[in-house]
Amino acid sequence: MALRALFLVSLTLLITACSAPQGTSGKGQAGRYHMEHDAAPLRHPTDLELQDAVVTDEAKSAAANRPYQVRGKHYVPIFDETGFTQTGIASWYGRKFHGYHTSNGEVYDMFAMTAAHKTLPLPSFVRVTNIDNGQSVVVRVNDRGPFHEDRIIDLSYAAAYKLGYHLKGTAKVKLEAVTLADAKPRTKYIQVAAGSKLANIQALALQLEQDYQVPTHIKQQKDGIFRLRLGPISDEQQAKTLLEQLKSSRFAQAFLLYDDQAL
Repeated sequence: MALRALFLVSLTLLITACSAPQGTSGKGQAGRYHMEHDAAPLRHPTDLELQDAVVTDEAKSAAANRPYQVRGKHYVPIFDETGFTQTGIASWYGRKFHGYHTSNGEVYDMFAMTAAHKTLPLPSFVRVTNIDNGQSVVVRVNDRGPFHEDRIIDLSYAAAYKLGYHLKGTAKVKLEAVTLADAKPRTKYIQVAAGSKLANIQALALQLEQDYQVPTHIKQQKDGIFRLRLGPISDEQQAKTLLEQLKSSRFAQAFLLYDDQAL
């Protein structure tokens, strides 16, 4: 009986150990992340999420800009990104890293216009241009990586989507650092509404032109949806005031676009 009882106890312990969740401490077999392999999100970025990062004058992170070592290789971040350019291969990172902290302590959002770079100051801003199709995007660098010899930058999924390589995984790109001094004022548009019936959008455009005395622009995109935009508006304060008027009426989802995003 004693041997049988000992056997049953051992069997129970074995079953319990095999059914226990793995990696819940963040240090187990699953590692730091809850997914083993990266993947795309379950939806496309919205128009608002596809806008360029707004260039601002931010203090650099002292901790995140120190020399560091990864996989036995040493990296020394630069102090001033002014005039920085680079050409090479870009990749993107998505669901596996979404919600985890970046190198400068922020939380990674795969739908935000951000990026990871080995040596650019954190934070800093860079214009990324897809050499194959000419599409470009301004992103905010807030993370380190990618630590592959043949890649120079990791973009958020939204940024890769805007550059048109989210299905391929990588693209050849050109990087150009953007500082506040480089960020020239641009004319603005306000996206007001979207719909599949052109006649309805045209009627609304005519009404808004009469109500607000602002020109309108209708753009048809590949999804067959017509998007109605007011503008261009060169005065930033005027654009913001008009946007608040629209949002307080029946256009709560209205938002600003810059000229190179709207056309």
